[in-house]
Amino acid sequence: MTNRVECDLAILGGGLAGSLIALAFAARRPDVRLALVERDAGIGGNHIWSFFDGDVSPGDRWLVDPLISHRWPQGHDVRFPGHHRQLDTPYNSIASPRLDAHIRAVLGDAVLTGADVVSVTPDAVMLADGLEITAGAVIDARGAGDLSALRCGWQKFVGHTLRLDAPHGIDRPVIMDASVEQIDGYRFVYLLPWDARTIFIEDTYYSNSPALDVASIGTRIAAYAQAKGWHGTVVHREQGVLPVVHGGDFDSYWPAHDPVARAGVRAGLFQPMTGYSLPDAVRFATWLVDQPLDRLAMVTRARAAAHWRAGGYYRLLGKMLFGAARPDQRWRIFARFYRLSAPLIQRFYAGRSTLTDRIRILCGRPPVPIRDAMRTLLNPPA
Repeated sequence: MTNRVECDLAILGGGLAGSLIALAFAARRPDVRLALVERDAGIGGNHIWSFFDGDVSPGDRWLVDPLISHRWPQGHDVRFPGHHRQLDTPYNSIASPRLDAHIRAVLGDAVLTGADVVSVTPDAVMLADGLEITAGAVIDARGAGDLSALRCGWQKFVGHTLRLDAPHGIDRPVIMDASVEQIDGYRFVYLLPWDARTIFIEDTYYSNSPALDVASIGTRIAAYAQAKGWHGTVVHREQGVLPVVHGGDFDSYWPAHDPVARAGVRAGLFQPMTGYSLPDAVRFATWLVDQPLDRLAMVTRARAAAHWRAGGYYRLLGKMLFGAARPDQRWRIFARFYRLSAPLIQRFYAGRSTLTDRIRILCGRPPVPIRDAMRTLLNPPA
């Protein structure tokens, strides 16, 4: 039995970013020998990724459409104290079991799970079990890098899927139900109705702290379901913490002397204000497939640096959210935002706000005190 694997491109991390890169190469450059290396037993972990139709350009839908577990063409809702709105933009969700099955069907033996990486160079990967992967190029998509180089708030969540005794009566996703008690920052509940009697309930917080009290949040999810008259059994659980970046230094996060290419959150490729990564992961994968493998570190860092520069406006919004708004009043910022036009909201989530959008978001009656906002903006970023 050999202790060496050879390939043209080794992709480290079988999350969303790494998986999309692998699928893009398998479809568009089938001559490139791949190795997708994942530490855990399954691809995609235990996650649900969701996106609006406008997040992915029509020309890139070929990459994500086979992964969609559920689609709601009727749009979605948001709920705030005194404000309930339906938006027509269709919504889609990808569940990790669907991603895992599709990746294995497409890549076959090129998928290496239960593979713990111990060392990486631009052309080699050593695993804990002694297997060495030699590659023409390596790209690292193993989640976040050194977040101490960045100034972050946190979007954190616990989600339960409930199989109910009776229909829940929800016909479309509820992206934000902020009518709940405000705890630990901006809190809202996120609902995905999988079928008439199965619903995913996620309790989410925009918090100053990444600490996640799973037991307490689980109790709140149960109380929310009970208040809605929903009774049943929890059939799935997940949790997560996403950075909401509002300052820091890109060159410290990804030093110029690092010779290994990066992708996904490790490259800083996400919407800074939301932590939302799927639109950038799709754009990056379809871009990367046309790049020369012998210059992968240079071109991926250049793209990530450009993305960081372009994200300055969203970091400014994050700085105002975490620095100027009282934690229990942060919901007012989102409530005001969701009174704006639907196309503006869509471009915001896709990370493609126009200059007019940016002005419109900031103008008008501010949802935070002017003095606090100015003090926050004048403070130098960490």
